[in-house]
Amino acid sequence: MKLTIMDEALEQLRLLQIEGHPILRLYYDIEGCGCGVNGVRIMYFTNETTQYDEVVENDQYKIVIDEQQKTFFEPEMKLEWTGRLFRLKSPNQMLNASLSSRVIQKGVEFVG
Repeated sequence: MKLTIMDEALEQLRLLQIEGHPILRLYYDIEGCGCGVNGVRIMYFTNETTQYDEVVENDQYKIVIDEQQKTFFEPEMKLEWTGRLFRLKSPNQMLNASLSSRVIQKGVEFVG
């Protein structure tokens, strides 16, 4: 699995990164979504990993994903900055067209 971070998105991530939280986590959030297929793909800064995490190929950050959540993402993805929001997409589909800065910075507690 690989995530390419576009230059504008990289600049925004650097502004959002909290000291002591150097890892980006890809996460499929199903909280309040009804069922698992209606989840939202997000990412956020963290300082924790688990034994079930796999590293996502990336040149700028250490990015991890739980091995069971890989099915909700694509093998090749791109993170873009639209000027207001982040956009996570793959060559095949838009994975999340409106990923907020607040979620990336603070994590899943702010989703919803």
